[in-house]
Amino acid sequence: MSDSPIWHPFTQHGLGEPIPEVVRGEGALLHTKDGAQVIDAISSWWVTTHGHAHPRIAAAIAEQAAVLDQIIFAGWTHGPAEQLARSLRELMPASLTRVFFSDSGSTSVEVALKMALGYWLHRGEPRHRILVMDSGYHGDTIGTMSVGARGAFNRAYKPLLFDVTSIPFPAEGAEQQTLDALENACRDGAAAFVVEPLVLGAGGMLMYPAQTLAEMRGICARHGVLFIADEVMTGWGRTGTLLACEQAGIEPDILCLSKGLTGGAIPLAVTMASEPVFDAHRSEDRARMFFHSSSYTANPVACAAANANVAIWQEEPVMDRIAALSERQVERLAMLATHQSVRNPRRMGTIAAFEVGTAAGYLSDLAPRMLALFREKNVLLRPLGNTIYVMPPYCIEAGQLDQVYEAIGEVLNEVAVR
Repeated sequence: MSDSPIWHPFTQHGLGEPIPEVVRGEGALLHTKDGAQVIDAISSWWVTTHGHAHPRIAAAIAEQAAVLDQIIFAGWTHGPAEQLARSLRELMPASLTRVFFSDSGSTSVEVALKMALGYWLHRGEPRHRILVMDSGYHGDTIGTMSVGARGAFNRAYKPLLFDVTSIPFPAEGAEQQTLDALENACRDGAAAFVVEPLVLGAGGMLMYPAQTLAEMRGICARHGVLFIADEVMTGWGRTGTLLACEQAGIEPDILCLSKGLTGGAIPLAVTMASEPVFDAHRSEDRARMFFHSSSYTANPVACAAANANVAIWQEEPVMDRIAALSERQVERLAMLATHQSVRNPRRMGTIAAFEVGTAAGYLSDLAPRMLALFREKNVLLRPLGNTIYVMPPYCIEAGQLDQVYEAIGEVLNEVAVR
């Protein structure tokens, strides 16, 4: 039995793998208890945008915690939430007029699904079917597992999951198959289509073009199917624009945001909805209210962190940093692409990814081997099966990124996979 009573997420404790203790973070670096400096090349599970312990965000958290730390949000409000909601209205697509707060990416998608079903119920139209994309991932709650890919992630919970209609991933050369399948599913009267725009994260950093995203949005609009954009990972600059949807020139009916919303410093999420979705729930009948909340909805400290993040976006050259990082990713990936083990190198904004050899699947034996080797080299990379991806904070220095790719090259040589 381990000395620690902690049960870690996505960790098989039976393997006895080491679990380093991190004591401090700064920029793109993590400092461990044993004195190592680790380069965070995955933004600590895709959340950290401006860097760890960012002074502006940390100061906002401390200041707010000393004034108002928590207040029920049902029937009450507070300044940080009001400020954040107004700022999001200005930053996000104009059609998204309503901001509903929650506390994680998973719950933001759960909220979106409930909004969509409530919309159709209150309109008096019997639409219940949810459309999803193959290989998608939207979280680990029951609802979000239901709309995600079925497999090792959720096999044990299959009896709890509701049925959905899956649309094939728009692989290169097979985009029309995806569009035809979506057209047919929408024609049957679906309630909503939930999708990760441009990049499917946990599914293996699968990428598809903006034109396909735009055409999918158009199909849903023609059939009145609500379009839910899960930008929990892709939002806040990861794909090279504030939202991935921008590259397709589209506005969803419902938008899910989290992770980078607070710069990654503290949990917070929002689900933004169009006015028709809100109006479907608005009534003098209390039975038509939107029945969802959590104890920490719109927590003031988390909202203060998000407001600091928004200020950074408004006042600092964040897009310049993203553009520079994206260009460096192009250069480093091109140098690595000639390695005999590298398959399908690809990039979208600040995200770079490729497969190692041909062994596929999240439970590939390559993943723990490579994870251990990266840990030895003081680089935080967490392969998705045989997929290696690099998604660092925007503040990562060129030399630090070089170290990341040098470590990848060394690991590829050590695992020697063709």
